[in-house]
Amino acid sequence: MHLAVALTADIAKNAGAAYVHYVSFMFCFGALVLERKLIKANPDRGEATAMVITDIVYGIAALALLVSGILRVLHFGQGSEFYTQNPLFWWKVGLYLSVGGLSLYPTITYILWAIPLRKGELPKVSEALASRLAWIINIELVGFASIPFLATLMARGVGLPAA
Repeated sequence: MHLAVALTADIAKNAGAAYVHYVSFMFCFGALVLERKLIKANPDRGEATAMVITDIVYGIAALALLVSGILRVLHFGQGSEFYTQNPLFWWKVGLYLSVGGLSLYPTITYILWAIPLRKGELPKVSEALASRLAWIINIELVGFASIPFLATLMARGVGLPAA
């Protein structure tokens, strides 16, 4: 039995879309972990700047994750029916959107930090705000960590109607 498969253009495109999808997920998760590690009351200029930059990386990675996911469903995956007929797919989409919705509060907060930072001032971050941001990021991390579990179940046909 010969197991070698030639790398065709279709295989390369499918693999490329999957790779961008996986790497984007890793960047999102890594950025959230870094945000969680950095968050604290009254950050110094370097810490506040790092938070703003980390959130920008998170946003770009989340956009790449969304676009590559849509492309996989429509063109480079197992066919849109495989995904859209599976309730686990919709749970994944719902988790992604929920995490994205939760991330709006920290993102707006960091955008507001950029204003004093550009003036050479430090943002005012109370213990209460730092705690609130930490809780939100914790929830985002749990949501994001659940997505690959649902994906692995989905890839094995769990959730699909019996054939």
